[in-house]
Amino acid sequence: MRILVVEDMPDIAKAIAQRFEKIGHAVDCETDGRTASEVLRVQDYDLIILDMMLPGADGFEILKGLRGRKDKTPVLVLTARSAVDDRVDVLDLGADDYLTKPFDFRELEARARALLRRSAGMSDNALRFGDLVIDRAGRTASVADTALDLTRRELIVLEILAARPRRFVSKEELVEQLFNFDQEPSANAVEQYVTRLRRKLADTSIEIRTSRGLGYQLASK
Repeated sequence: MRILVVEDMPDIAKAIAQRFEKIGHAVDCETDGRTASEVLRVQDYDLIILDMMLPGADGFEILKGLRGRKDKTPVLVLTARSAVDDRVDVLDLGADDYLTKPFDFRELEARARALLRRSAGMSDNALRFGDLVIDRAGRTASVADTALDLTRRELIVLEILAARPRRFVSKEELVEQLFNFDQEPSANAVEQYVTRLRRKLADTSIEIRTSRGLGYQLASK
C-alpha cells in the first residue's frame, strides 16, 4: 500500500516512514503543507497520515481541499492539541481518526490498519481469497493452513491482488503501490516478485494469471 506522511518534524516523519516501510508499504514524506496539497492532486494514496500544524498550509486546509474534491482517502490526523473541541473540529472536517502526540507507534500502526481495513470493506485483519489467508496485522500468509515463506514485497504484491478479487491489476498500478518518490520504479522488479510468488504458490490452490494489456489476476485453480 502507498502512504503519504505529512509531518514537519523530520525525526518523527522518518520514524513513521521506517515503521511502515519495514512491513512493506511505500511511503512518501512531505514537510510543507502547500507541497503536500500539490502532491495529493496528482498522486493517489491508500492512507494519509497528517499533522495539523504545518508550514505553507496547515492540516485544516489540506483536509478541506481533499474533502472538497470528494477525495475519500482515509486520513489519520496527528495533533499536539488535546482539547476535545480541536479533535471534534478535525473529525468534522473529514478526518477518519486522530492520535494525540506523543503517541505509541504500535497504536499508530493499529489505527492505520483499521482505516485500511475499513476502506477495503473488511471486518477484521484477515484478507481471504479461497484457501489463501493474509494476516495484515501479523504480516503473514498461508494457503490451506500452510504458511508461505514470503519477503515483505512479495507479501505486499499478494495482498494487493487478494484485495482486488477477480480483477486484473496492471503492472503500472503495482509499481505505484510498491515504490515511493525516492525509489526507482521498476516494472522488471514487479515481474520478478510475481515470478517468485508463482513459484511459491505452485503446489497450492492459488495462482496468478496474466492477461496481456490488462495485468495480473489472483485466481483459484
